Amino acid sequence: MDKIDTQGMSGPVDPNYKGKSNSQPHKPWLVTPHRLFTETYAKEMKILINEVLDEREHKKKLKGAYDNVKPLPPSYFDTKHFQYYVGEEEPPYQDWSGDIELSSDYNPGYYQ
Repeated sequence: MDKIDTQGMSGPVDPNYKGKSNSQPHKPWLVTPHRLFTETYAKEMKILINEVLDEREHKKKLKGAYDNVKPLPPSYFDTKHFQYYVGEEEPPYQDWSGDIELSSDYNPGYYQ
């Protein structure tokens, strides 16, 4: 007896056996990088950073010589404002950057 093969998984005992000569080509391994934060966490951090910057700009406008400064909409992280019942859709989030606009009574010719 040359070998013990109980499940048919062992290779041949002959040391000179080279196997099949027609090996198939393989593509390079596709590596997906792992990030510390999930996509959802990264999205929320971008919203938070933009809200902080917009709030800072809003405070500068309140201290400056701006007329008719609109109040900021609710923060994305104000969870009480975004409460909803099961079966309903979550209230839409209004991006703060959309609030940066000139008032309707702005006349650039007046200031020149």
